[in-house]
Amino acid sequence: MITLLNKIFSQSKNFNSLNLAFQKLRKETEVNKIFKAIEEFSKTSEIRYVGGCVRKIINNEIVDDIDLAVNLNPDEVSEILKKNNIKFYKTGIDYGTITALINNKKFEVTSLRKDISTDGRHAKVEFSNDWHEDASRRDFTINSIYADIDGNLFDPFNGKKDLKNGEIKFIGSEDKRIKEDYLRILRYIRFFLNYSKQKHNPNITKIIKQNLDGLNKISSDRLLEEFKKLVYSHGFSKLTKDIFCYETIKLIFPQFRNINIFEKLNNFAKENINNLDFIFLISLLIIDGTDNVNYFIYKFNLSKKNEKRILFLNNFFSSKNNRKAFSKKNLDKVLYFNGKQSLLDLLYFQIFRLKKIDKKLIKMIEFYKDKEPPLFPLRAITLMTEYNIPEGKKLGTKLKEIEEKWVKNNFNISKLEVQKIIKN
Repeated sequence: MITLLNKIFSQSKNFNSLNLAFQKLRKETEVNKIFKAIEEFSKTSEIRYVGGCVRKIINNEIVDDIDLAVNLNPDEVSEILKKNNIKFYKTGIDYGTITALINNKKFEVTSLRKDISTDGRHAKVEFSNDWHEDASRRDFTINSIYADIDGNLFDPFNGKKDLKNGEIKFIGSEDKRIKEDYLRILRYIRFFLNYSKQKHNPNITKIIKQNLDGLNKISSDRLLEEFKKLVYSHGFSKLTKDIFCYETIKLIFPQFRNINIFEKLNNFAKENINNLDFIFLISLLIIDGTDNVNYFIYKFNLSKKNEKRILFLNNFFSSKNNRKAFSKKNLDKVLYFNGKQSLLDLLYFQIFRLKKIDKKLIKMIEFYKDKEPPLFPLRAITLMTEYNIPEGKKLGTKLKEIEEKWVKNNFNISKLEVQKIIKN
């Protein structure tokens, strides 16, 4: 009898904590405006939290995004939001997703769906009003938990139980789920490292190995975006300790030759890894003094801006550098010629590569993070008007000579020095 009462009390306590968590979410985000608008549309219209936000609340994690599911089609959702003066835009309308915006907070509202056909990369969907049908097409049991505004759960595949027990289970056939979207291989790794308390199911690892080639169908953008989620999750630190996950990532991303760099980070690097942007972390993985960087840039089609950042680091660390490379004088030159972002990348990159913390480099980061590049004090028009130098090759040459002297003099140059350069 006592055991039964304890069990009932425990369940009641857990419900209350969930209830309070969802209540807090409602107050902090004003999501209730969307719930109210949908529920007042008709007697049968329903809306629920779904996926990551529910999983994170149950697991006492910080909720950083809110996904909602609704038993209405996208046109009806658009009509409702417009009528209630809630800003929105159509982000994934083919898949039934509309992004609502309240006080700069985004809410993804997706219509219930069922898959008509899939090719491992894209799915053709049909909108539905069946909650169980929508849950059945999701990837893992821990992601198929829904909640109403008060935190009452709809959990058709016992995802809450699996979350508590640390079991990462596919919904239905593992092979079928993966073949619907091969990106689920990477998602499995992320969720396993973040939530699993069990060993890998041998059947799942076998099926993943059999389907690895399917990832060739996935766009480079989607692959990197999913890897990014893994990098910024708390489970990433476990990657090199889990043989299956580690080997699988190396097969998917063979260009990540330095992935074990994250295994033995110094304390400064450990504390700052989540504060640094993804492109910088990618550079740590791929720069190894070979043409690996160029191949990665080609395969993953990086933007020119990101390409420039990585190539700068690659060129710098591929060449022989002496002690002067990190002197203030040289770093000032980097700041001027390459900009603050490249300078900070350089300092952080060096710190991450070292086993022990270099306090001098950390002080350099503090010094430069708020410092702007120096401005060259002369312009072509000045030389033309004050020194009667006509527009042409000579003007460009003299301007370049003056700039070089200015940089060499720690970004200082006197009028006398300028006159001397012009006369010569």
